[in-house]
Amino acid sequence: MKTILLPTDFSNNSINAINYAIKLFEHIACDFYILNVQKASSFISDDMMTVSSSATIYTTLVSAAKKSITNIISKIEKTTNNKNHTFHSIVDYDNFVDAINQTCQKHDVDLIIMGTKGASGLDKVIFGSNTVRVMQRCIVPVLAIPEGCTFKKLDTIAFTSSFRSSYFIKDLKPLKDLVKLYNTKLKILHVEEDYNFKEKLNENIKFFKEHFIDVTFDRIISNGKDIYTSIHDYVIEKDIKMIAMLSKKHPFLIRLFSKHSVETFAFKIDVPFLVMHNS
Repeated sequence: MKTILLPTDFSNNSINAINYAIKLFEHIACDFYILNVQKASSFISDDMMTVSSSATIYTTLVSAAKKSITNIISKIEKTTNNKNHTFHSIVDYDNFVDAINQTCQKHDVDLIIMGTKGASGLDKVIFGSNTVRVMQRCIVPVLAIPEGCTFKKLDTIAFTSSFRSSYFIKDLKPLKDLVKLYNTKLKILHVEEDYNFKEKLNENIKFFKEHFIDVTFDRIISNGKDIYTSIHDYVIEKDIKMIAMLSKKHPFLIRLFSKHSVETFAFKIDVPFLVMHNS
């Protein structure tokens, strides 16, 4: 049994991520917790000033959100009729990341799956600013689903690494589970920049060969300026269905979480992006 958290703001983007999650774990027993986080300041407008008290505002907002989640669940159950899946509704009135962390702790969540907005033209939207904050501040692994991305069988996953330090299989459990579930080919993409850690590289090649059956190793040599284009081209060339990365193991991730870099990456990569964390 897996426990999956699905944050939603009821946008098409977040609904798409929910649909992706359901297809991804179609044959796995799952508890899905659909979470909506309300923020009072975002909803106070002229037409709501007539409400007599903050308690009434809270009740109104939470009630509407609960109804919306109930509608989502009803539609899913009617469409899929999957006996493996159980759905739960949660509405919180809190800071977005705090609400997610509390829910993860309370329900022992294995994975967060959420939508992320892409960037277009000059009006760029950061990789989903909420998504970035969750990736940075939540200890539970996050699978970000790009806008408009539909589920495709995970026949190939790329794990990007600099091999600067050691890996432990417990930190890579979400990746291991997906590879096992879909009999996936795993490509370890070594992004080589200014430093060459040959000893660690050899150590980690051995690690991945021990823990994954169908694994190959590729390399991108980059000076950092063209890293996004290089990874984008690699994804297309190798028909990659998902990118995976371990947080803070790679300087690329630091640049990824800076505003400009996140916008650039979100604009060019349109496959799901899995970020796991060090335990």
